[in-house]
Amino acid sequence: MMNPPIAARKPKLLTSPFGTRTDDYYWLNQPEDPEVLTYLRAENAYFEQQMAPVKDLQESLFQEIKGRIQERDESVPYRDNGYYYYVRYEEGSEYPIYCRKPGSLTAPEQVLLNANELAAGKAYYHIGGFEVSDNNEVLAYSEDVVSRRLYTLRFRNLVTGELYPEQILNTSGNAVWATDNQTVFYTKKDEATLLDYQVYRHALGTDPATDVLVYEETDNTFYTGVSRSKSREFIFVHMGSTMSAEVRYLPAAAPTAGLQIFLAREEDHLYEVEHFGFDFYVLSNAGAPNFRLLKTPVTDTAKACWQEVIPHRADVFLENMELFRDYLVLGERQEGLLRLRVIRWQDGTEHYLNFGEPTYTAFIGMNPEFDTPVLRYGYSSLTTPTSTYDYDMAAQTKQLLKEQVVLGGFRKEDYVTERAYAPAADGTQIPLSIVYRKGFKKDGSAPLLQYAYGSYGLSMDAAFSSARLSLLDRGFAYVICHIRGGQELGRQWYENGKKLKKKNTFTDFTDCSKFLIDQKYTSASKLFAMGGSAGGLLMGAIVNLHPEYYKGVVAAVPFVDVVTTMLDESIPLTTGEYDEWGNPNQKEFYDYMLSYSPYDQVKAQAYPNMLVTTGLHDSQVQYFEPAKWVAKLRATKTDNNLLLLHTDMAAGHGGASGRFKSLHDTARQFAFMLMLLGVKS
Repeated sequence: MMNPPIAARKPKLLTSPFGTRTDDYYWLNQPEDPEVLTYLRAENAYFEQQMAPVKDLQESLFQEIKGRIQERDESVPYRDNGYYYYVRYEEGSEYPIYCRKPGSLTAPEQVLLNANELAAGKAYYHIGGFEVSDNNEVLAYSEDVVSRRLYTLRFRNLVTGELYPEQILNTSGNAVWATDNQTVFYTKKDEATLLDYQVYRHALGTDPATDVLVYEETDNTFYTGVSRSKSREFIFVHMGSTMSAEVRYLPAAAPTAGLQIFLAREEDHLYEVEHFGFDFYVLSNAGAPNFRLLKTPVTDTAKACWQEVIPHRADVFLENMELFRDYLVLGERQEGLLRLRVIRWQDGTEHYLNFGEPTYTAFIGMNPEFDTPVLRYGYSSLTTPTSTYDYDMAAQTKQLLKEQVVLGGFRKEDYVTERAYAPAADGTQIPLSIVYRKGFKKDGSAPLLQYAYGSYGLSMDAAFSSARLSLLDRGFAYVICHIRGGQELGRQWYENGKKLKKKNTFTDFTDCSKFLIDQKYTSASKLFAMGGSAGGLLMGAIVNLHPEYYKGVVAAVPFVDVVTTMLDESIPLTTGEYDEWGNPNQKEFYDYMLSYSPYDQVKAQAYPNMLVTTGLHDSQVQYFEPAKWVAKLRATKTDNNLLLLHTDMAAGHGGASGRFKSLHDTARQFAFMLMLLGVKS
């Protein structure tokens, strides 16, 4: 057996006003250093050698997962400005083809973009924004060929098929048209920090060097974006941090007009704006932690003019809204579950859509048109493939337009889903969404994969995965833990899992693990944990806290070197994260972050089997964080369990591009877990 690579120790003193740390592997942060690349390739070779016994299994898993996908597929078309837009895939193709039909679904198809042709010869390819001008004649789209989320903005004439000559580099990817069909607004990124911080105005067919700077954000804790109201009447420029927001606007028909401030940013005030008729509608958390809906006249956006439409409720989180001519639709979250509420403007009568499963996800879909009684929404559960519905809000009837086809003999009635609650150490009840195949025995003998994220207020809803069937059909249970740091149970659920309460996220997860073992869903010898990005931080924390609970852990693109990263403002996205983790330039936060930072807290103890993955071009969590972590673990841990690092040398934070290439990542993770259970074929 090949020995694992041992990274050279090159001690570097990291000094702050609150202490000095020694980082033996700081040198790994140089992506073009031949020694660094040699080390990463050595880790990849070690990974391949250790996984060799299940190489055939990994390939068969890939083919099995791919085999459930209907290769020739098409999205449900949506109508926008006289055209029906949809995306389709051809058999064997990796990338989507963007299409439309004028006026009717029986009209001839027009191909707007074929991403397969655009991606030819490229190791990575991703289309970002996609916006058509009001006269339906010009497409603005963006592409990333490196996986750093720095998009190049391009323009295509949809009448002639010709590309306009200009290319606008280093954008966030989206573009917004003014009504003149000539003016485009877009956001530029800082190439080093990757922060969106500038909004420019571009005239079609001109040199981007002459573009006009419309707005520049000087606070590096804020992100900047640009959008257009559903009514098409206004261009919005929005600035936001974790805890504060500001919106500026101008008429879409007057693109050279100056921006007006809707409401200047205030501490601890998040809000977003939509337009309808003579009013702006405002989703705001001012005095309302779970948000409320207000409106104000277009002619006066001062707070004194705001009128309440939907009041704050302590037990209901108001997540989003969709405005129609005759109806208001609200996306609400109660007891961790999403609900869609329909209110008729005329008389205030309302009702909720009924979904009929114990755990699920439902979401407002593409609804670009105002003057319609039909709501497009999506639905999925742990046993129901993603489904698209049209709902007649007047008749209160729904029509299933498409349920994602799952090949290979899948039958939803063969699987069982549960909702359970695990007690945390402080008495808080943590919701769990659970799925397994019928016949599953709760006697501690079954393997189980436990997943969570738990940061940024992102809710991990119970959605379907056809790939996951490969585990369920091999006897696994799969569990999503809705831990604090997410927003499943409202804004306070998030507040109780961030900054100086971040450790709740980690202990919630381990308390869920204990519950699953105690209730005999599994045992410590068959329990696996998985998380990515900030969920990878979660994985790093739990293996320091309770390594004895887990047979194996998969940490994907993990954020593990918390203190060093948060002290380095040159690292992409750092400054925008202060409201999430705290600012370690303040002693209180420095000490707290140091106490849980997985890299700093590596100790001489036994760790479970671990697979750590990263991408060399990762823009969100730099590759060197997981690389350093693995190097330190190798030098420190006391066990003989597997520790593997796999670096995708061509990809970034989201992994490989293409609908099939990315399945290799999934097959790799599944094969790792099955190998640990002794399954070789």
